[in-house]
Amino acid sequence: MTDFRHVTDDLSVAPQISVADVVEAARRGFTTIINNRPDGEDPAQPTSAEIEAAAQAAGLRYVHIPVRGAPGPSEVEAVRQVIDSADGPVLSFCRSGTRSIVTWSIGQAMSGARTRGELVSLGREAGYDLTGVLGG
Repeated sequence: MTDFRHVTDDLSVAPQISVADVVEAARRGFTTIINNRPDGEDPAQPTSAEIEAAAQAAGLRYVHIPVRGAPGPSEVEAVRQVIDSADGPVLSFCRSGTRSIVTWSIGQAMSGARTRGELVSLGREAGYDLTGVLGG
């Protein structure tokens, strides 16, 4: 089973999930899955369409917001909108979870929703070092 890393009550991040992990995500109460991984990064990764089909079968909302390298404003805003409109906890994933938490944290910092120090602390608690992205 993939490691779902709690960040806030609204968001958890994870390294690459499998189709089977989607069922576990639904069981744990997630309502939305965000896939930040572009298709084809690794020939062994499930495709976006495979994860989407599993999410739909499990009754979850699925959104594919691929991030290549550093997230740009459009990816940051898209993730923010999905999380803000979700009707429950969101699970966001990529290869390692780093792009997912970085994309979310940039949106939080830009909107003033959380301080840089708070974001660095939340990242650390989830196993990610955000100091290079956010400072502090």
